[in-house]
Amino acid sequence: MNKSQYPLLNCRKPLSYVAVAVLMTSLILGAPSATGAASEIRAEGERSGTDIALSGIYGVQATVDKPARAARSKVAIIIDDFGNGMRGTEEMFALPVKITAAVMPFLSTTKQDAKRAHERGYDVLVHLPMEPRQGKPEWLGPGAVLTSMSDAEVRERVEAALDNVPYAIGINNHMGSKVTGDERVMGIVLAVCRERGLFFVDSHTNYRSIAGKLAREQGLPPVENHIFLDDVHSAGHVLKQMRLVQEHAQDQRYCITIGHVGIQGKETAAGIRSGIEELKDTVDFVGIADLIKDQWKWNARLTLP
Repeated sequence: MNKSQYPLLNCRKPLSYVAVAVLMTSLILGAPSATGAASEIRAEGERSGTDIALSGIYGVQATVDKPARAARSKVAIIIDDFGNGMRGTEEMFALPVKITAAVMPFLSTTKQDAKRAHERGYDVLVHLPMEPRQGKPEWLGPGAVLTSMSDAEVRERVEAALDNVPYAIGINNHMGSKVTGDERVMGIVLAVCRERGLFFVDSHTNYRSIAGKLAREQGLPPVENHIFLDDVHSAGHVLKQMRLVQEHAQDQRYCITIGHVGIQGKETAAGIRSGIEELKDTVDFVGIADLIKDQWKWNARLTLP
């Protein structure tokens, strides 16, 4: 201690104990608080967004975390028409991101494709054939839901399809423009989903679909497709659609999009792969279940009958 800084300590006459106590109290109160100093510097660090180490200041160490990166928009790619060994199946399973596999029931590779998707960590949906307003009946495939069926028949068809596709956590419609506009039939489909802890994705083949409205009424998330990737069957067109997916996702925070295996399945897969390469630094590719959980705070809870 430098006594010249504290003249009272140079006094030749001894100080009383009381005087010494008063003197020491004033010195202590005048010194900066270690805790206070740390708090002020920590607060300053929080304002500046930088890490501050308080080593050397009263031996206090404090670290201020940098702000977390803002969450990126999410994209869920659903690939329809698995289940029949269709062209493009291998290419879709080889894509470098998580996809959602929509598998048609009662076909030659239904169980194989569903199992393979599940083992790769993909979400599995039942791609349920539903009556369209137009189109060839043979395009529907086996086990289709028709508006001419009774309530019991509709329920039986939906439950049988779910039982036929292993690992399914939801349903989306194959064709179905007529059924998704029919309140009675669609209500039964959604009731089965609710009872089994599943969700329904409206493929949006009918722009007057009531599936979303009925889903909300039954306490289910109103999930719907936003963009068809391969409405024109070329890799170049699919890439253009993937850019629209990016725009929609960044504008709305998420996007659900659908492509297909089939006659042009390899071209669709090639376009999707090119799109993934362009979009990978701006969006996160997720399964449909993760997207639904994020957007609607809803979890699929598979309940077997």
